[in-house]
Amino acid sequence: MIEKVALVTGAAAGIGAGCAERLARDRVAIGVLDLDEARCLRTVANIEAAGGTAIALGADISNRAQVTQAVAKLRDSLGPITILVNNAAVTGYVPFLELSDEQWSTVLSVNLTGTFIVTQVVLPDMIARGWGRIINIASSVAQTGAKHMAHYVSSKGGVVALTRALAVEFGPRGITANVIPPRFITGTIMSEHSFANDKQPTAREALAEAGPICREGRPQDVAGAVAWLASDEAAFVTGQSISVNGGRYIS
Repeated sequence: MIEKVALVTGAAAGIGAGCAERLARDRVAIGVLDLDEARCLRTVANIEAAGGTAIALGADISNRAQVTQAVAKLRDSLGPITILVNNAAVTGYVPFLELSDEQWSTVLSVNLTGTFIVTQVVLPDMIARGWGRIINIASSVAQTGAKHMAHYVSSKGGVVALTRALAVEFGPRGITANVIPPRFITGTIMSEHSFANDKQPTAREALAEAGPICREGRPQDVAGAVAWLASDEAAFVTGQSISVNGGRYIS
């Protein structure tokens, strides 16, 4: 029996796929959304093979019409959405003085505006149910800063601030909003592209050894925190940054 329905963005691989598969283990039906619907089929197949329920969805999260269409498809297929994991994002490495308006706008439009659009489209379902979980995936660089990533850092800092605003506005309606700023996570498309970029200022090994837990993060590290935040056990937790970062940033 389907108890809850979740939408996970950027879920074709990496953190998003890990979160989708973990939530499905808790009998949550999953909308697996990514830019290319076909790429979502592997995550859907993994969920179904484990006895779960999932549907593949394609949308550019910075495009409101595409998001609205995808959410309607999920709602019609599986029911109202009460768990949202905003994970989809893009990144890049550009020295600040070389950063173009276009590069700045592209990253902000996906990472921050896309999170805004998806959340705004999904929220009416949560309001109608009087229960909801918004879980945004940011980045530890929003807490520490990073060279050559002003556009990405700014977008993820905006996601942290947006999460707090959502927590305050919608807490009285039974909806929590929290943010997870992870450290570098292995096996994601974004991380592999990052370390193939010659403007990446830090070696992979140096990031992994930044400690105090001296290893690369894994998608399941983030997925475990997401599953807890999505549960009834986290009903009194909202507006918080849950730093799944191996201690890279301690506050």
